[in-house]
Amino acid sequence: MTMPGWYDLAKLGRDLDFEESVRTQDEPGILRSREYFNTLIKEQVEQGIKPSRIVLGGFSQGGAMSLFAGVTHPEKLGGVFGLSCYLLLSDRIKNYLPEDWPNKKTPVFMGHGEDDDVVKYDFGTMSAKLLREMGLEDLKFNSYPDLGHSADPAEIEDLEKFLSKAIPPEEGQTSAGL
Repeated sequence: MTMPGWYDLAKLGRDLDFEESVRTQDEPGILRSREYFNTLIKEQVEQGIKPSRIVLGGFSQGGAMSLFAGVTHPEKLGGVFGLSCYLLLSDRIKNYLPEDWPNKKTPVFMGHGEDDDVVKYDFGTMSAKLLREMGLEDLKFNSYPDLGHSADPAEIEDLEKFLSKAIPPEEGQTSAGL
């Protein structure tokens, strides 16, 4: 069954292994969505927001798309987060990295429930491992026991801490708008 969203999902669930997941990913759809993300970022920059103050993030498919678009973005961003997600096109993501890879040091937060029955927990841990092996320097991966394909207060609190660190208040501000 195909499920449309940011990109088509051919398969999901506990019976799918990571390698099969990568082989069946909708690369054209993923690249279209990445271009849309890049357009949104460009519009914000044109409105006066510095790329270093922009954080991409999401849950599940939106988190997977945010990881891919954020890590491969041609300008340094403030941060990237993905909850209950995985790294898209992990076997060829290096082909999409800009030559100077401006987001190599960008803070990245991943959170995943250990009981996730939609996006397997192993997909999250394997994705974090692959990102580290690629050379991503500032990645935090948090596990949440007894959490399924959902978010909980502990994860949201960890995300809030990450965002406060990734985009701290600018001089003269009392908060980063959180």
